[in-house]
Amino acid sequence: MRHYLLLLFIGFALCFTSCREDFEFEQSTGSLEFSRDTVYLDTVFTNIGSSTYTLKVYNRSNKDIKIPSIKLGEGEQSKYRLMVDGQPGKVFSDVELMAKDSMFIFIETTIDYTEYANNETTFLYNDKILFDSGTKEQKVELVTLVQDAVFIKPDRPLPDAMKEKLTINGQDTELFGHELSTPEELHWTNEKPYVIYGYALVPNNKTLTVDAGARVHFHGSSGLIVDKTGSININGTLSSTEELENEVIFEGDRLEPEFSDIPGQWNNIWLFSGEENNTIEHLTLKNAVIGIYMVSIDNDETLPKLTINNSQIYNCVNFGVLTVHSVLSGDNLVINNCGQASLALTQGGTYNFKQCTFANYFGSFNQVPVLINDYYETDDTLFVSDVTANFDNCILYGSSNIGMSLENKAGNQIAFKCKFNYCLIKLVDYSNQFKNNPLYPSTGNISDLVLYHKCKIARSSTEDRPDFLDPQNNKLNLGDAQGGANGAADVTIAALVPNDITGTPRNTTATPDIGAYESTTFTED
Repeated sequence: MRHYLLLLFIGFALCFTSCREDFEFEQSTGSLEFSRDTVYLDTVFTNIGSSTYTLKVYNRSNKDIKIPSIKLGEGEQSKYRLMVDGQPGKVFSDVELMAKDSMFIFIETTIDYTEYANNETTFLYNDKILFDSGTKEQKVELVTLVQDAVFIKPDRPLPDAMKEKLTINGQDTELFGHELSTPEELHWTNEKPYVIYGYALVPNNKTLTVDAGARVHFHGSSGLIVDKTGSININGTLSSTEELENEVIFEGDRLEPEFSDIPGQWNNIWLFSGEENNTIEHLTLKNAVIGIYMVSIDNDETLPKLTINNSQIYNCVNFGVLTVHSVLSGDNLVINNCGQASLALTQGGTYNFKQCTFANYFGSFNQVPVLINDYYETDDTLFVSDVTANFDNCILYGSSNIGMSLENKAGNQIAFKCKFNYCLIKLVDYSNQFKNNPLYPSTGNISDLVLYHKCKIARSSTEDRPDFLDPQNNKLNLGDAQGGANGAADVTIAALVPNDITGTPRNTTATPDIGAYESTTFTED
């Protein structure tokens, strides 16, 4: 019986296919519809390929149609590339589209700035996709903003696609990149954006100077290294517009809006330098793996040193700032949205922060705003060092229950000195895990008067909550509502940092606010 059913099925299939004729396609009548009338490919750097963009083409009619031609307006000379019905090219003929169906067209471009620009740093490149011709012709515009840029990348290509490996403090490494050596390479201006491939290395006895308004874009797995006796001066200044025209901005090289807040697009600033003159002013750094990583070479006696003021670090996979036995000070520093900790101070060191906002609203489990410990552990060695960390008028608050993680692994063998003065700290300890830990504030503990002088301890999600505007989206301005940070700062400390990160004067005559922002009236966009 099974054999008869199989024969019947085969016969039915043969009958069906023999009776079916090829689809008959009619010529397009010029009534196609499109998902958009203009495709904006956002901004691309010269000679760097864009992302792939899509255009959807609809046949709303009840008839199968054949589009006589789909082509770029500039034909084979166009700088755009298309993929139509799975085929790459720039000119296509007799493209079939079924009734009530649609198809995708994929669009990319790579443009050489020098072929088109006329002494300008940016220009618009335009073309169009033409569907059919004559009276039936329809079109979709293509627009791309092209930027000239300064490219810093590994050179001296070697066999097997290997590229320049860096030498750091006289030691060969496995890192690819380019050693900055010429005056032009060691002075980044605001005339053109910089695009970094691999690591840019500031070598020993050299200084990298970055001017106000500079824009630096890092390709995937790229970063900046400052060698042991090299130094860095980032000289951003206060901006007056939302474009942050005078701010220095470090971010990835994906310029599409959907990548504006995606973590992990580049690696880090890697600071080995123990020079006293390492300074950062008005830097916005975002979307890295680790924003700033300070660590000595081979754990030697040269401690990395940095002063960073009026700066913002956002959206890092692991840490906004990670130090290993370093010296760091910061005023009006804001860090938020980092996978493990916004600020991580490990294996001791010396740290001083005034009027800073350390928040963390990253969507991971048990991330913290601030982490402090006295050790650094390798596969076979445990390094421990003294800790001295002072926080004055700072906010330590986030979406997790605790605003700080403190760990004194060496016990009384070393000094562990953390002092919080007029700070707002979140410590929601429903399980009492910190109740008997002398490093944490506890009700009735006399040492709290010294270690947590005049601090506000937010012991629930509503108690003394700071009135952040929109912390998930890195808007950590304080509103005028009476949140936990409003009017609660030490006037003496506030007078040392008289303006907040936006340049707003602090209320140093009466009740200044805790954190990097002084409260004022804000309206959401």
